[in-house]
Amino acid sequence: MLKLTVKPGEYLMIGSEIKLVFTGGSARNLRILVDAPRSMNVARSSSLEKYGMAADPGNEVKYQKERELSDEAKEKIKGILMEERRRARAEKRA
Repeated sequence: MLKLTVKPGEYLMIGSEIKLVFTGGSARNLRILVDAPRSMNVARSSSLEKYGMAADPGNEVKYQKERELSDEAKEKIKGILMEERRRARAEKRA
């Protein structure tokens, strides 16, 4: 298991297709964005526990459509991603 300390706006890449973006949080909560292909199963541990499922292949919780994001949340996500792209371009130039 890997333990990391991250700052808002930082992200983790898992392979070449999964990106976890840390957007902030508080002492008790952490906010992350998960950008993964629809073919990947992404489930909370609480959902797995609720339905008595282990996080093993074959025990996937099927995708449930979430409620629509607010316009404010969409703009915040867009800003974070744009900043990451700008940072990546600047690093390539340096």
